[in-house]
Amino acid sequence: MSKKRPGGESLPSAPSTAADRSPDREVPAATPALAPDPKRWWALVVISLAQLMVILDGTIVNIALPSAQHALGMSDADRQWVITAYTLAFGGLLLLGGRIADLVGRKRTFVIGLAGFAAASALGGAATGPGMLFAARALQGAFAAVLAPSALSLLTTTFTDPKERARAFGVYGALAGGGSAVGLIVGGLLTEYLNWRWSLYVNVPIALAALLGAPAFLRDRSGRRGGRLDVPGALLGCGGLVALVYGFSEAEPRGWTSPSVLALLVAGVILLAAFVWWQSRAASPLLPLRIVKDRVRAGSLATMGLATIGMFGVFLFLTYYLQVVLGYPPVRTGLAFVPISAGIVIGATQIAARLLPRTAPRTLMSSGMVLAAAGMVLLSSLTVQAQYVPHVLPALLLLGLGMGLTFMPVYATATAGVPAQDAGVASAVLNTVQQMGASLGTVVLNTIATGATSRYVHSHLHDPAHGGTTLNEGMVHGFSVAYWCSAGVLLLAALVAGLTVRHKTPKHAGNDAPA
Repeated sequence: MSKKRPGGESLPSAPSTAADRSPDREVPAATPALAPDPKRWWALVVISLAQLMVILDGTIVNIALPSAQHALGMSDADRQWVITAYTLAFGGLLLLGGRIADLVGRKRTFVIGLAGFAAASALGGAATGPGMLFAARALQGAFAAVLAPSALSLLTTTFTDPKERARAFGVYGALAGGGSAVGLIVGGLLTEYLNWRWSLYVNVPIALAALLGAPAFLRDRSGRRGGRLDVPGALLGCGGLVALVYGFSEAEPRGWTSPSVLALLVAGVILLAAFVWWQSRAASPLLPLRIVKDRVRAGSLATMGLATIGMFGVFLFLTYYLQVVLGYPPVRTGLAFVPISAGIVIGATQIAARLLPRTAPRTLMSSGMVLAAAGMVLLSSLTVQAQYVPHVLPALLLLGLGMGLTFMPVYATATAGVPAQDAGVASAVLNTVQQMGASLGTVVLNTIATGATSRYVHSHLHDPAHGGTTLNEGMVHGFSVAYWCSAGVLLLAALVAGLTVRHKTPKHAGNDAPA
């Protein structure tokens, strides 16, 4: 029995669950399956190098930022652009990058993204002023927006066996979740023993290694070629995402009631609403709505978004807590995050990857989010006299295990059953949700923490009964309030996963087959 696509191709239909049956969802071919790529595990190494590089750069400059600010004469008001320039370009251009990968070839865009990212990193490392560094970071984000969806879609179409696919996504999920923590470690080591510029230069050898392996090991099982790029959709979608990210990033220094902040947020919502309207009518949409109309995939995307909103503030807060409150040097601060990375690797590769072929994805996702929420509750009890081993370490282990248990099945479930011609844009949607969640979580939670700190210091500074207070105590109080908010968001993610994600393990339904 076959099924016709709008383009006229005929595909044998695959068995579907109730969650899969939708007039907007096309069922991909289950047979005949293509033979496994004999070089697929080497391909995983190349893809993992690229993924690690992209994720590292979300946090690797955090610890190096004070040194870079001093060296380049950057003002306190402008220093945020070292982070924001990257997230704006990355989050805003991901959907466009994913569709370009589908149209011109994922292997080709993977190589272009790698080369461009390496060049932008070298430019940033050689920066002679703030403007040059900001521009380099924006270029990094733009090339990452091409590279990240290409990498994930290549992984999706390379591994066809369910067990191998689970192992591959276990590795990918560990890198996706642990790369930010590793970035803090590497940033601390490079800043203390070399200088801040090496937090950018380090990308060059990683990219070169991946570039050498890409021609030999990557196989692009292509979907659609020669299609038309949805330019109006690209302008509306990218413009809306950039406006939202920029608006949230400006909310902290300017205040939530600032006219410019409100204008940016309203403009972002209007542009994204117009983007959805246009995608339902465009002949070659940038984001085919069938990708997000599936309840299981939508639930996985929502879980990822909420998880990253709740999780990514912890890196910023713990960095300041360890360096400012406990007085840790950069290297010790970076090494303090090792347990969270270890927990992610164990949770993703040793637990989730082994359980996913025979366990409901929602069970792993919900359990992971509950564990992560418990870790946040432990962090909320930290004081200025807390010690690392009895107070911080248990929380980091819980957070790492929870992230590993969640991210791996999210990546596997959100990309399962996507037709080959949509693999790039589906991967871009997942990366966009993760990047936007990280950006919004950091900004919103930091605003909550800053406000709580200000109120605490103002109410206790001249309180005779309190005997005065220090800024550090107020800072820790602000972090505690933010951790409680994070715990609530993570529990909401557990609820969403439990209610929306299918009971059965997702099957690979032939999205590696040519359209």
